[in-house]
Amino acid sequence: MDKLNPTFNFTAIGLDEIKADAEQLANYATEVSENNGLFSIRTANRWIEQAKKRPIPRKLFDVFFHEGEICILFADTNLGKSILAVQIGNSISTGEHILGFRLEAPKQKILYFDFELSDKQFEVRYSLDFAQHYNFDSNFYRAEINPDAAYPDAFPTFENYLNYSLDKSIVETGAKVLIIDNLTYLKNETEKAKDALPLMKHLKALKSKYGLSVLVLAHTPKRDLSKPLTRNDLSGSKMLMNFCDSAFAIGESHSDKNIRYIKQIKARNTEIVYDADNVALCQVTKDLNFLQFEFMGMAAEREHLREHTEKDRDTIIEKAKELSQQGKSQRQIATELSISLGAVNKYLKS
Repeated sequence: MDKLNPTFNFTAIGLDEIKADAEQLANYATEVSENNGLFSIRTANRWIEQAKKRPIPRKLFDVFFHEGEICILFADTNLGKSILAVQIGNSISTGEHILGFRLEAPKQKILYFDFELSDKQFEVRYSLDFAQHYNFDSNFYRAEINPDAAYPDAFPTFENYLNYSLDKSIVETGAKVLIIDNLTYLKNETEKAKDALPLMKHLKALKSKYGLSVLVLAHTPKRDLSKPLTRNDLSGSKMLMNFCDSAFAIGESHSDKNIRYIKQIKARNTEIVYDADNVALCQVTKDLNFLQFEFMGMAAEREHLREHTEKDRDTIIEKAKELSQQGKSQRQIATELSISLGAVNKYLKS
């Protein structure tokens, strides 16, 4: 009889179903164990399989800043950090690239936290003598701290209220790109936010929660302008550099005070293209009603660094000896004067 025909194997069908159920339960159990506690643990192959499902990060400002990154832009005061940051934000909000630099992502909403300029100062930069104003895309949102706002009692510190407000602003605007201008203001001037690291940690959490890209502006401490820009020129460099995915800096040319150069400092999603031998040269111009960086070409950084004169060298030697007499070690002197340990040793013997 057909029901007893061994070629029609009901048992085999049952086994397949059991095996499928067992595999599903095993996968579920594996996922539970992978995400148990502080760490998510998977095999290297499972991490790659998971990563393959995510989109490849696209360029927001050439190789300097990609989607999904926390990126730091740093420079000395008055070199145009805010000008370039607004220009980058404007480019992302319109989906139009900055001449000389690539943009791969489509237009998207950006939220620019401006802790530097008043609304009137912002206006003059993007108008012709307060007339014929530049028309920003509706994707560009700007925020500034309300000086009359007092944080509610529910928030024990300014930092708590700041983090809550950042989160709320992202939800309300639907922004996918944040620009913080600048971290140094929050670190040094705001009484309750003395350390920038907690804010960076919160930005990293927001990045993961909402799938954001974040550009943070910061200052450099006093530096030797004859030396190339490095990660050590970022204020609080070690901790902040560890937390960011990428970083780039603006330097001033000493061959022409109107020229700026842009240099890559750190990258995770790409190779370093704009290094010391290949910095991007720009000049700050105003095209009718829009203040911007205008791309000029490429050059070696050394061509735009200040050269030490004999007088400069004598001043440094004198200062090194003065610091030594104050009891400072050669390493401390080297750090303070931005010179090598060997140079300090040589100068103290002269």
